[in-house]
Amino acid sequence: MGILQARTLERYPTVEKRAKVFNGASYVPVPEDGPFLKALLFELRLLDDEKDFLESRDSCSHINKTSIYGLPVGSEELWPVVAFLKNGMIYACVPLVEQTLSPRPPLISISGISQGFELLFGVQDFLSSGQKNDSELNTKLSQLSDLLLQTCPFGTLLDANLQNSLDNINFASVTHPQKQPAWKTGTYKGKPQVSISITEKVNSMQYDKQEIADTWQVVGVVTCKCDLEGSMPNVTISLSLPTNGSPLQDILVHPCVTSLDSAILTSSSIDAMDDSAFSGPYKFPLTPPLESFNLCYYTSQVPVPPILGFYQVKEEEVQLKIAVNLKLHESVKNSFEFCEAHIPFYNRGPITHVEYKASFGQLEVFREKSLLVWIIGQKFPKSMEISLSGTITFGAKNHEKQPFDQICIGGTAYLKLHFRILDYTLTGCYVDQHSVQVFASGKPKIST
Repeated sequence: MGILQARTLERYPTVEKRAKVFNGASYVPVPEDGPFLKALLFELRLLDDEKDFLESRDSCSHINKTSIYGLPVGSEELWPVVAFLKNGMIYACVPLVEQTLSPRPPLISISGISQGFELLFGVQDFLSSGQKNDSELNTKLSQLSDLLLQTCPFGTLLDANLQNSLDNINFASVTHPQKQPAWKTGTYKGKPQVSISITEKVNSMQYDKQEIADTWQVVGVVTCKCDLEGSMPNVTISLSLPTNGSPLQDILVHPCVTSLDSAILTSSSIDAMDDSAFSGPYKFPLTPPLESFNLCYYTSQVPVPPILGFYQVKEEEVQLKIAVNLKLHESVKNSFEFCEAHIPFYNRGPITHVEYKASFGQLEVFREKSLLVWIIGQKFPKSMEISLSGTITFGAKNHEKQPFDQICIGGTAYLKLHFRILDYTLTGCYVDQHSVQVFASGKPKIST
């Protein structure tokens, strides 16, 4: 297993030797740091000179939904590579596959992949916790090699909690009066506290056509961090909905959850005829791991999208006339961390002139990128409706620099809305801190 950190690959020769034995003729060695990083950036579309459409990487048959990639190494392919981008940093590892790679085995049969994800999430949690500036981040990056020796000796994952390992290095090792489970190599020492947060993302496609139905769906994740003393503390976390809240569906839970009401597991968004959706409360008894973890994922079909939009484009020679209307639904909290609309113009030359009228907010023009960004700000006006209209003039095309897309031609132009609302969920889902039950020593501080 290799870990990508600060552009350096942490290598385990013992794992490489085992991979040669298990993979046989299908074995592909991990390349040097430079070629590996270049291949990974190429696959993640992060190289400035690789923005064009490539069949081998960008076709619909290669849509990646797993964060697991195959990287070209000469005439061969290095697979599987677990990689994801988070907060401006790439986290990547190459798990050991204890079988031949040809034919390619199903992902569910490769235990190294789940261990790789667990380790990378542990590294991410360690780097992001308590970080306030670049110097603190650099300090933590410099500690990674030593911590990986403790948590992942000879490439075998023992503990994904790097902070716990750091505490054990800095302070005397702790004797455990209670028997420790094999999967939990350390215990927490300090003030007991439980932190729970809910993040919901809404994906919506609006066409403003009778023959094409608009679609929208909410995807939520509940993230927890339980700092509790003892080897096996028990916690019960309950999610609640308001009286008119949209039921949670397609619920997936973390393996640390010890039992679950069958009604929670059977509520599915696939069965459109099922009107017996479970509306909670959703109780999750669990024995939490040391690191931060995602307690559960869920989906929900809310009655309406949070923002309704209308976008019209009319072409007149080298000019385009656009009209945009946006309306915030009355049930949605009118307080944004940010809200902006991106209006790209593919397959055209640079923007040379813009005349516009905005009822609210301000417009920024990125001429070379052929992009308009309508910055709406932190609030909609009292009417909850805003509009933008204008005329855009374009210069001659330059395919080397201008954004090009083989799909977004003519009537397939679009407007993309980006926004974030703090302390609010679209479903109304919440955690009442008084309903959180903790069976461990000390009275924990609970924050939700």
